[in-house]
Amino acid sequence: MNDLTRLSLQKMSSKILQFALLSKSKAGARKIRDLDGLPASLGFVGPLEIRLAQTKKDIRKVQRLRFKVFYEQGGARADARASLTGRDICPYDRYCDHLLIIDHAHRNRFGQTKPKVVGTYRLLRQDNLPQSLSLYSAQEFDLAPLLARHADKRFLELGRSCVLPDYRGKRTIELLWRGIWTYVKHHRIDVMIGCASFDTINPQAISLPLNFLHQTALAQGEWQVSALTKRAIAPTRLDANKTEFQPTQLRQALHALPPLIKGYLRVGARFGSGAVVDYQFGTTDVLVIMPVKDIDPRYVDHFDSALARPCAA
Repeated sequence: MNDLTRLSLQKMSSKILQFALLSKSKAGARKIRDLDGLPASLGFVGPLEIRLAQTKKDIRKVQRLRFKVFYEQGGARADARASLTGRDICPYDRYCDHLLIIDHAHRNRFGQTKPKVVGTYRLLRQDNLPQSLSLYSAQEFDLAPLLARHADKRFLELGRSCVLPDYRGKRTIELLWRGIWTYVKHHRIDVMIGCASFDTINPQAISLPLNFLHQTALAQGEWQVSALTKRAIAPTRLDANKTEFQPTQLRQALHALPPLIKGYLRVGARFGSGAVVDYQFGTTDVLVIMPVKDIDPRYVDHFDSALARPCAA
């Protein structure tokens, strides 16, 4: 092969590689989500933006963030695919909308300003699922009776919530709720449900807060839901017999609740009966049930007033 031929092949290979990289970039940036009339950006608090994923690239960023929080920082056990890709890939992702919190003031290791995804929440509308699939939390809780009793209502499942440690503050939580509330109002959602987690697979270690939820925030009547019999932890560990909490025990129980569960309680959420250990993610899960009409009016007013304010970057 002469030098001229070698140079021509090198140029051809370079062009093929550039074309492949450009095609991959365009494919990753191509919009794959129809947001049904919602704008992609749902608001700012300082440099933090809440927005809906629109592209494959957005969803890959969400999955990488979930891998970092759940697997690298948490106790989740990665399967082969997650280990190879460095992403928390779930088959339900394709049916969901994904909220992203983006820090536009983030600086990379070279000191350059580069937007970074620092938080996420997964939103799954029941009517977006094919009939062959149930909601994700139906793997742990018996949702069928609840859904049958409320067949006329629109259900939204919240899940896969995670935020990087440096951003776990009031501002971030407020921004996530702004995004959720915008979505709920736009799609006329009637009920929000989803699993919330304690970071342990030892239910005995959290028996006090579990018992607190059972005694003070248990869903009643038409909203009752129980953990699947084959998945539920032993009922004796929940100490189902109601007893009065002493002030010290009450403080201990509240202190032991994860921030996300505390947030749900503040807005008026109820909880299903029983709990389930998720060995893959290293958690003990409870089911949150939030009929929109039962949300504390103070928070409804707060969310509505937040939406009425202009979104300033």
